[in-house]
Amino acid sequence: MNKPVVVSEETLTEPVVVAELAPAAAKGPAYIVLAGISVSHFLNDTMQSLIASVYPILKDAYALDFAQIGMITLAFQFTASLLQPVVGHYTDKKAQPYSLAVGMASTFFGLLLLSVAHQYLVILVAAALVGLGSAVFHPESARIARLASGGRYGFAQSVFQLGGSFGTSMGPVLAALIVVPFGQGSIAWFSSIAFLAILILWRIGRWYAPQIATKKAAPVHTQPGAPSSRRVAVALAVLVVLLFSKQLYVSSLSSYYIFYLIDRFGVSTQAAQIYLFVFLAANAVGAFLGGPLGDRFGRKIVIWISILGALPFTLALPYAGLVASAVLSVAIGLIISSTTSSIIVFAQELVPHRFGMISGVFFGVAFGIGGLGAAVLGKLADHTSIEFVYQLCAYLPAIGLLAVFLPKLPRNARKRILSCRVAASHIVRECGADVAFGAAFLQRSHGARV
Repeated sequence: MNKPVVVSEETLTEPVVVAELAPAAAKGPAYIVLAGISVSHFLNDTMQSLIASVYPILKDAYALDFAQIGMITLAFQFTASLLQPVVGHYTDKKAQPYSLAVGMASTFFGLLLLSVAHQYLVILVAAALVGLGSAVFHPESARIARLASGGRYGFAQSVFQLGGSFGTSMGPVLAALIVVPFGQGSIAWFSSIAFLAILILWRIGRWYAPQIATKKAAPVHTQPGAPSSRRVAVALAVLVVLLFSKQLYVSSLSSYYIFYLIDRFGVSTQAAQIYLFVFLAANAVGAFLGGPLGDRFGRKIVIWISILGALPFTLALPYAGLVASAVLSVAIGLIISSTTSSIIVFAQELVPHRFGMISGVFFGVAFGIGGLGAAVLGKLADHTSIEFVYQLCAYLPAIGLLAVFLPKLPRNARKRILSCRVAASHIVRECGADVAFGAAFLQRSHGARV
């Protein structure tokens, strides 16, 4: 208790800027919460991917063309794209811990409506309801993942993305095993998944509510060496374009890969859905790896490698055989999906006081534009061919060259945060239970919020 506290002069004088530290930051990630939000993301995106997976059934049952298939994707993505930034902006000002469960109810009713829809307009409304649930889910759940990260933001975002990507990959498998044999009405069975997600999200909301009740708004600090507001705006625009290029390519495979395999190689619908699952599963693995790699080597490097690195494989895909196409799709999924976590965390670090809005913009606008692109590609496929669409989309990863315009974030920002925590733990250890003394000391010496 009476030992002298020794803190080096460098530690005393080096500025530390911490925009916001969650109560659990000093304890490390809240793994149970991260697991819960990841499982919820898995359930949410499983139901979303189910829409694209039943396209062949809807196309045959209602004599839809590719443009109409693209419009279903647009109805789903447009609802999510339009509302996600709005939801994120609102929850930045006033967090809504139970909104996730309420939003999932929209997905619940959307699936029930899709199972009984017999008109094209009703199918569009059902897809829009599922998109509405996505719009409510993503911004606030991304904030919860960051709050539970314990400072490992890339890791937390990857765990969150892993659930979504794995859920996306499960849609084709479930469609092949359940919807294809039992028909459109079997989609109603998946509403039980939505109900399970509602229960999990309600429990997470109970954990989240005390966190926001005790959290006070932190003043916005600018890190030394941080980019100017103009460079931040340019960087955000570049990140949106990069995520758009990635998402448009993934959307093209998700929406039309089944038709491409059927038309070119003559495989069955169920076999094509399994091939789609292989691609989407590779996406899930890549999405998980991208965040920790960004934490370790820097997000800008991961963005460079993950987008441009997929280019040789996307260029080869339209000319490959069936087995080679499956192998190339795995390589593309692993590489190109690893950029998502790094792009989103990079954007959050550029605008650290607008987590909800940034998450909404990137999950909503960029993904929504990808849905709009899918509709355009469907129209193009009607006038040309699916093979031509994939030859054109093969050049999309070349947009990754725009990463040259991304600014350098202060390299020592994470080191400063860690040194702040080390100093805090040292003071608390030396001073026993006098946590208030340690916090006050750091507040005076570093200007940091503990």
